Amino acid sequence: MAYGHVPYSWGLSYTIPLLKDKNTFKSLTFDNFRGISISCVISKVFEHCVIDRFSTFFATTDSQFGFKKATGCSRAIYIARSVINYYTTGGSTVNLAALDISEAFDRVDHFGLFMKLMKQMKLMKQTYY
Repeated sequence: MAYGHVPYSWGLSYTIPLLKDKNTFKSLTFDNFRGISISCVISKVFEHCVIDRFSTFFATTDSQFGFKKATGCSRAIYIARSVINYYTTGGSTVNLAALDISEAFDRVDHFGLFMKLMKQMKLMKQTYY
């Protein structure tokens, strides 16, 4: 952190497939697995140092419910109901659109995603070496 430089190798990891449900006896397909990335330990230590030192700059808004501690679907529904009740009580009309992206990563074409990631890594290697 003192030099303002992160070694290239700290950004490298490898992805391994993990079986989602070990009790499944159906034919295994690509959808039965999820990928996890394995990174070097020193990069994880560095990541925690950065988070500890700069956590005040990583603030989120109150309107974000996903990927945040102590929030979730029930909180989002409560906020939506409160806003709807506020405007309808005042005689206004409320239009609401909802998008459910639960398990969005599981529905992604993983092969295509991995191909794009490998292509990006190849470009990064050409740039740095």
